[in-house]
Parts: sequence; C-alpha cells; structure tokens
Amino acid sequence: MNTPPPPHTSVRRTRVAALAFALCLLVSGCSVFGAADDAADAAGGSGGGMKVTLVTHGGQGDAFWDLVRRGAEAAAAKDGVDLTYVGDADPAAQADLVRDAVRAKADGIAVTLAKPAAMRGPVAQAKAAGIPVVGLNSGIDAWRPTGLLEYFGQDESVAGRAVGDKLDGLKAEHALCVVHERGNVALEARCAGVRKTFRGDTDNLYVDGTDPDAVTATIASRLRQDSSIDEVVTNGAQFALSAVEAVRQSGSRAKVATFDLNKDLVEAVRDGDVQFAVDQQPYLQGYLAVDALWLYRTNGNVSGGGTAPVLTGPAFVTRSNVSAVARFAAAGTR
Repeated sequence: MNTPPPPHTSVRRTRVAALAFALCLLVSGCSVFGAADDAADAAGGSGGGMKVTLVTHGGQGDAFWDLVRRGAEAAAAKDGVDLTYVGDADPAAQADLVRDAVRAKADGIAVTLAKPAAMRGPVAQAKAAGIPVVGLNSGIDAWRPTGLLEYFGQDESVAGRAVGDKLDGLKAEHALCVVHERGNVALEARCAGVRKTFRGDTDNLYVDGTDPDAVTATIASRLRQDSSIDEVVTNGAQFALSAVEAVRQSGSRAKVATFDLNKDLVEAVRDGDVQFAVDQQPYLQGYLAVDALWLYRTNGNVSGGGTAPVLTGPAFVTRSNVSAVARFAAAGTR
C-alpha cells in the first residue's frame, strides 16, 4: 500500500477490442467473419467490450500507482477490456469515483480499501446493481466483510512480521517505522507486524507524505534527537530515499529498509544505500484484478474460491538478488 503526493484524479482508458480483427486480417489472412468472432471473444463475448473501472486511493504521478495501472492496462489489452483507471487519496472522493462507475454501468469494478469504512456504501451499491467488485492492494482484513468477490495483494501483517525477523537477523536494536498517512490500515498493520516479531524497540513516526521535504526534515530531526535509532523502516520507495537523505543530514549511523519498490529504489539497494525492500508486486495486483473480473464474466472463475486472498507478496529484494528484478524495474513493471 502506498499513498500519493497531493490528492488528484487520473484517468486512462485502454481500448483494444478491434485489434484482433485487424491483426487477423493482416497476418493470418483469416475470413472477415472469423476475425470478427475472435475479436468479440477477446472482448468478453458477442455483446462487445467489457467495461472495467479500477478505483485506487493513489493519484497521478506516484511511481507505485503507475505500476498498478500498467499491470491493469496489460490485462485489459490481453482481454479486450475497456479500462478506466481513476484514483484519489481522499476516501470520500474515492467513494464517489466508485459511485460514478456504478452510474456508468461498469461491468466490473476493482477497488483498494485503504479506508474500508468509506467504501462499504459504494460497494453495496455496486453489488445491488449486479456489478462484481474485487479488491487489491489494501484491505486484506476488510475485503470479505465489505462484500468483495476476490482480493489480490499482500498480507501486510505477515509482511511486517517478516521485516521484524529480518531486522533481528541484521542485529538491529531500535527501529523507527515511518507512517506517511494516518489511518491507512495497511501502513498501520505493517508497523504493528514489525513490532510483533522484532526483539528490539520499535517506534512509529508519523509524517506528511504529501510533502517530501517535510518527510526528510521530520525523520532527520528524530534521528538527531535519538541516537539509539539504528534502523529506519519506511512504507514506500520514495520515502526510503527521503530517509537516506535524512540519515545523511542528521549524521546518524542508522540503516534504511523499506516496503515497496521502484526503479530508483532498485538502484539504492544496488548501491547499498537501502538494505532491502519488500516487494508486493503492484504491477501483478493491477493485472490480476482486471483479469479476474474478465474471467468471472467469461467463465465464472473466482480466485481463492471467494474465501481466501491471492497473495502477491512479500518478497525481499536485497543487494544479493536485486539484479534479478532490475531489468523489470527499468522497464516500469516492477
């Protein structure tokens, strides 16, 4: 789970239903009728392209959510889905975006549940309209009570406990867990998980994630105040880079580790500035959410049987294995 800079909305549409028709004519020389049938099948049936709306709590310009969007677009292109991607960090505004998708008669909706209470009403409206809704990224403890069909993401509590174990193995003694959005259930679960397994001390530090300079300054100030802190754990790749700068400014000897990954963070791990990153595979989350809705409509499939989440993480990226994901990160898919 990650959070954007200042909240705003981004929209991106992908339409590829006609591609099968054109490609078939140009490459295979198939009949016009056969090509049209194939295009209709790729689009989710003879009724035309399936419309899916993906509504996140992320905004435009955040590298993490760009990965989610790219994964969703890749699945949409494969399945012949007409995809609308929108996001807003404000829970009320995110809820309104879901209601917009219901009014637009989407064939399927995918949502994140960073603030689950705000989404209960809109999800109920979607279900009443006969629109299947799946979850991704945030809300692994809330997706079933909220009434979602499926869920794709990382168990943040499990991920946090894994980080705590990792810090024990690194002989850390005092960790600072940086939370960049108050009330975000995923971030709180991560830090709580760290605290459960880490044998040293764990403190939470709340920062304003919409202001990168303030994040750096707040972390640096805390490090100056408490020289016993020897590990800073952030909840997003961009905040890890801010923490690296904060360590430099404060003169602290603390190490930096983080949840989540992007291409800049890959380089920081390669250079040794960041000890490790926990990769929840946001590209995969976006891809699976869209593909699942298409599979549900075209074949009645429900991943996890509708009772178990499909986990996309956690996986540790360290200096020893970072080369395995570096080329994918450079391509913008990890």
